[in-house]
Amino acid sequence: MEDLSLHVLDVAENALAAGADRIEIRVIDEPKDDRLQIDIEDNGCGMDEQTARQALDPFYTTKPSKRVGLGLPMLAQAAREAGGQLDIRTAPDQGTLISATFQLSHPDIKPLGDMLQTMATLAGAHPQVQLAFEHQRDGAVLCQWYGGASQRTRT
Repeated sequence: MEDLSLHVLDVAENALAAGADRIEIRVIDEPKDDRLQIDIEDNGCGMDEQTARQALDPFYTTKPSKRVGLGLPMLAQAAREAGGQLDIRTAPDQGTLISATFQLSHPDIKPLGDMLQTMATLAGAHPQVQLAFEHQRDGAVLCQWYGGASQRTRT
């Protein structure tokens, strides 16, 4: 995938397939700390500890129609290639928080891409889902976007 927003779209689609009807995406840009963090949080079915570990294996999937599951492994690889990491916080029936960090100055960091277009794509394909997006830089909110159940935008 060419940019991080496409990874976010893929992970969000997987959350929807896991029964989520609320997804919150946060981009936390901290140039002073040379760090970019992307959080994708949902209220889907969550995962047990073993499934969360296996979710980073590209040859593991819970979807019967697929033989591979590349979403999280590819985001994890993008984070590692840019001096960061991917963390999964989840529990059955509690939803999931995916947190990917990247070193902003790393030469291999992918461009962020068009996050608002990603959110609009999700909202158009899933109008019943409550979506929220926030982009912060050094603690200040640059942009907030809401779609689905509550639509409003502030930039």
